[in-house]
Amino acid sequence: MNVSNISYDYEYEDEACEKGEVVQFGSIVVPVFFSLVITLSLIGNLLVLVILALYENLKSLTNILILNLAVSDLVFTSGLPFWAIYHMWGWLFHAALCKIVTFVFFIGFYSSVLFLTVMTVYRYLTVVRPLSDLRPKSTTVGVLVSILLWIISIGAAVPSLLFSNIVSIPHKDKPSLGCEYEDDLWATVGVSQQNLFFLVALAVMAFCYCKILGRIARTRSHTKSRAVKLILCIVVAFFLGWVPYNVVIVLRLLANKLLPPFEDCDVSIQIDYAFYVCRLVAFSHCCLNPFFYALVGVKFRGHLKTMLCKVFRGPIPVETRQGRMQNFISQGSMY
Repeated sequence: MNVSNISYDYEYEDEACEKGEVVQFGSIVVPVFFSLVITLSLIGNLLVLVILALYENLKSLTNILILNLAVSDLVFTSGLPFWAIYHMWGWLFHAALCKIVTFVFFIGFYSSVLFLTVMTVYRYLTVVRPLSDLRPKSTTVGVLVSILLWIISIGAAVPSLLFSNIVSIPHKDKPSLGCEYEDDLWATVGVSQQNLFFLVALAVMAFCYCKILGRIARTRSHTKSRAVKLILCIVVAFFLGWVPYNVVIVLRLLANKLLPPFEDCDVSIQIDYAFYVCRLVAFSHCCLNPFFYALVGVKFRGHLKTMLCKVFRGPIPVETRQGRMQNFISQGSMY
């Protein structure tokens, strides 16, 4: 699967292009880093789900989207253990599992892009056009929007389910098994689709935030500013992580076709190193969102303190219980 990982080498006609050091780098660094990301993602996103369930009502569309974003991150995280093992020993599992893990990877990726985009558009409608009839006015609309986004994500990920398989990856010593697209055509389609999603989402979000920041600068609303700051942090972190990765997978695709100047061995090795580093940064996005909620979201920090006090210190003070009840009654989002 050229778009998501994890090939050890390309089929260079010049067998003098030895990539043993690149393979060794990936087999050591990637599993260690993924283990950390998996641990942080599970703890952080499960905490988000627990706090939403215990302390927030889900009549707020933003809370519904945050819940779905946490689920999306957990879906993405579920495939990382397989990629970590892949880096150490090659693909050891059945072909059906190769298809499923690849499919899950893309569902997590596309759903993250879509939910972040909708969160941004909704924040735009809330801040810039608060009286607009386009704003959703019921929980049912939020649920229907979420279902639609998951359907689109699954549909966009279907090619990876149909056309990925176990393939033989050449090495200097002996070939190993990899989980990749079988056909270069579908590898190209996958990269193109992935980057198209990115460009469209980036254009929509850039437009929305230009309008939002202009309105906030005129109104100086503290509450709106805090809400926008949280979503902006999440969006910026997502794109800073994924843009370099999407660029480098295009470069790898060109290198795989041995197009100039990528037929040069040194250039190919540099691209492979960049690919490993960019992927580590991109894949870490699934554990970052809970940290933004904790750093920027005042209500989230309050809920987290309340829960920790209840777990480690016994009964919650009366003032805290009253605050929690007020938050439950409130229709606001988890800020």
